Amino acid sequence: MQSALRVLVVGALVASLAPLVGFGAPVAAQNSWTPPLSTRGRYIVDADGHRFKLKAGNWHGASGTWTGSGDPEADANHHAGENSGRVPLGLDRVPLPGIVAQFAATGINSVRLPFSNEMLHDQRPVTDAAVAANPGLRGLTPLQVYDAAVAALTGAGLAVILNNHTNTTRWCCGVDGNERWNASQSEDTWQSDWLFMVRRYRDNPRVVGADLYNEVRRSVWDDPNWGLGDSHDWLAAAQRLGDRILAEANPDLLVIVEGINWTGIPVDGFAHGRPTLEPARTLSPTLVRSGKLVLSAHFYDYTGPHHSGATGIGETSDPRYRDLSRDELFATLNQQAFYVADEAARHYTAPLWVSEFGIGRFGTDTKGRAWFANFVDYLVAHDTDFAYWPLAGWQDNGSGNGWALLSWDRAGHLLGIDDGADWRAADWHRLVNAPGRTGVVDPVPRWSMLAPDHGDFVQSLRMRALPDRDSGARKAACPDGQRLIGLAHDGNRGLCTDAGPMPSWPAGATHRVVTDERYVSPDWAGGYTKLQCPDGSFLVGYAVRGATVSSALCAPAAAALPPGGRTVWFDRGDNAPRRARR
Repeated sequence: MQSALRVLVVGALVASLAPLVGFGAPVAAQNSWTPPLSTRGRYIVDADGHRFKLKAGNWHGASGTWTGSGDPEADANHHAGENSGRVPLGLDRVPLPGIVAQFAATGINSVRLPFSNEMLHDQRPVTDAAVAANPGLRGLTPLQVYDAAVAALTGAGLAVILNNHTNTTRWCCGVDGNERWNASQSEDTWQSDWLFMVRRYRDNPRVVGADLYNEVRRSVWDDPNWGLGDSHDWLAAAQRLGDRILAEANPDLLVIVEGINWTGIPVDGFAHGRPTLEPARTLSPTLVRSGKLVLSAHFYDYTGPHHSGATGIGETSDPRYRDLSRDELFATLNQQAFYVADEAARHYTAPLWVSEFGIGRFGTDTKGRAWFANFVDYLVAHDTDFAYWPLAGWQDNGSGNGWALLSWDRAGHLLGIDDGADWRAADWHRLVNAPGRTGVVDPVPRWSMLAPDHGDFVQSLRMRALPDRDSGARKAACPDGQRLIGLAHDGNRGLCTDAGPMPSWPAGATHRVVTDERYVSPDWAGGYTKLQCPDGSFLVGYAVRGATVSSALCAPAAAALPPGGRTVWFDRGDNAPRRARR
């Protein structure tokens, strides 16, 4: 009852703010897409199948320590716990509709909107100073101000991607208790907070994505990992939450999984590095709903493939991205992340969203400027989805956040990317106006990996609703609409696809678990234990005990299946047609 009441109150709040934020008055240039969004191969598409390239910016503040005053001393006090800030930047200086209009004028079509878990539960009203230019927001909680920002952005036709930036409300990203999704809270809390947020905005179709966690990295004592199956396994945690969001809260959202930002100790002589999305090449996420996964990575000139970006005594001497030649940079970018946006479908193929990159306007470092130009060249050449960090900042008497595309002084005067003095302007416009794939993107075959390495990996919502099968074994099943087409020799990894003629599984038809050779005919591998589906059915899953396949999961086909087949062996290396090596 308490939750229902809260939703009603929020609905009333957004409605009451409609005149203030311009809700329902979309900007025509940003409104030429139809939600919801999904993916086709390496591209994001709208409901009509048209390519929707995320040309985004980050509007931060709700997850951080900014006070709304631009006063460095007040910022320092907030680090000590003073109640201030907790709202997107600029609300103290510019009315909300003006901020959103200036965002749209930069050429973006979407906004990544960070929040902290702590902010969601903070019932203290924001300070009057933090929303001085928006008196209608006074007395509201940080989450209610966040609601108003979402309503204003989506009302202007912009897409919004919710981003869980930190556990606690503070600046990111040091060794500060926000290194992992479960660094300062339990995974259960993290999941329930996300389900709350997804349900909160479910009726707003322009809230299009859930960016699960920002820059997962090492704490003082331990590393996150990708696939070890423990409490620090980022891939497993993201998989569990992504499945819950799509199955329980909103099947229409994009689920965005960022690579691992840092592991190891950033000191020469110790193992360290920035894995980003490299592990996905051999172990990739598979969600319960196909066409909803977006992979993400961050790049800044001062970081590097083996450099955390920090400075000081003992820090690693490895090169930063700005120290790499153009060719070295491009090769590194492909190796670390861009390979996933492969036109040829693979099990890891997904849209890549570079959800953070940026540089300061006042910087005079020639290496940094060269890196920015080269990085923009690479984004343009690869037609990559992006989000600049940050969109909004403040400036007073020549000081302030020089990284922002847009900054305002205390009187609300804009210092923008197009003021004639910003060296980044040419590169920004080259990026945001770059030609790229447009129009309808034809459906492409999907390939998905099953990995019951540490437990069940049942990605079929239909199968999840059925009783347990092969009790005690680790079970795996393809997402609904895909069939099993390959198994690895050790019996763990499976390959699913919807490529080629796809047999359908009639509603109400029961599956069959095969544990012996009763349906083998003729004997296609004498002397070996074999599992085969009965005539008229096809393979959708399997189970393993240790490294041995213990059963096959067969679904009845709605129509006759084509005859023929071939034996696949493992004792002489790979045995898959080249087109099927995904």
